[in-house]
Amino acid sequence: MPGILTHDDIRALLDDGAVRPGRPLDPDQVQPTSLDLRLGPRAYRIRAGFLPARAAVSEWLADLTLHELDLETGAVLEPGRIYLVPLLEELALPTDVRGRLNPKSSTGRLDLFTRVITDRNARFDWVPPGARGPLWLEVVPRSFPVRVRTGQRLNQIRFVRGAARLTDDEHLEAHHEHGLIRLPDGSPPPDAEVDVESGFYLRLALKGARPDDVVGYRARRYTGVVDLDRVGGHDPADYFTPITCPEGRLVLEPEEFYIFASRERVRIPPGLAAEMSAYDVGIGELRTNYAGFFDAGFGWNEDGTSPGTPAVLEVRAHDVPFVIEDGQVFFRLEFSRTTRPCRELYGGKGSHYGEQGVTLAKQFRRS
Repeated sequence: MPGILTHDDIRALLDDGAVRPGRPLDPDQVQPTSLDLRLGPRAYRIRAGFLPARAAVSEWLADLTLHELDLETGAVLEPGRIYLVPLLEELALPTDVRGRLNPKSSTGRLDLFTRVITDRNARFDWVPPGARGPLWLEVVPRSFPVRVRTGQRLNQIRFVRGAARLTDDEHLEAHHEHGLIRLPDGSPPPDAEVDVESGFYLRLALKGARPDDVVGYRARRYTGVVDLDRVGGHDPADYFTPITCPEGRLVLEPEEFYIFASRERVRIPPGLAAEMSAYDVGIGELRTNYAGFFDAGFGWNEDGTSPGTPAVLEVRAHDVPFVIEDGQVFFRLEFSRTTRPCRELYGGKGSHYGEQGVTLAKQFRRS
């Protein structure tokens, strides 16, 4: 069947040698519609990013590498520096399966810019059908220095066969059947408010129920190190300034990092998966997300009565200050079919973001 491959299909790829882990898999590495990828034993500090369209990645390293870091014992990656890390997983894909890659949720919320490159491939975060060889992760910390080590998971891959993405009519049909988008109170929106064009256009929540409600966070400058292994071990006040916005309007400062949430709630049933895409605001550049995969089961429960869960948005304005408002269209959510309904759903093995609001990365304590 065409669609995004599910956990059962991914395990079959592993059994067939289409995905070749350099070390035994972690128990929770296979997700409902994706596979987490792990950092290898070393990182290369390089002087520039690149796309190896006509050569192997390794052929570029001799010219671009400044020094190496040992990740087996852990190393600190500094903000504004570019690192290239070979991943533990390699691919030997079937000729009818392609790959799409994206950062994991915690990666985006830490303002870690990541993208994958492969040999003789002129596109980031995309692996062509039948691809064989290693995967390399480019990592650029933007706000905080981070301590990483071998085996940690910063990104994930989806495997796709055939035409997976829903048409506009199929988006509406799926919404009418499953209630994919809900209002802040969990009720279904009127049809006139459901805006579909290659996915659903969704809006920003910038005004709380009370004037002092926290509606977002802004990253602090010149912080200490974030240790990715210390889940819940960092005080958020040391790294972020909370934002209240009683007027429902805010000016984003260029090159500052913000975290907000969507106004709408999202529900993804077992036979679908979704991906967030940035909305083109038509002036300068406003990046509205780093992490974009939504698994089957996000905001969903077995009887379908869940009110849904907001999406978290990682936001950075480039070039010019940019005014944002409560209820402004801010991103697009594109749904795709899966090859079969997922038996294992998002949050089934425990998730830090299953009941999220404006939620920081899992490394920060929750109040």
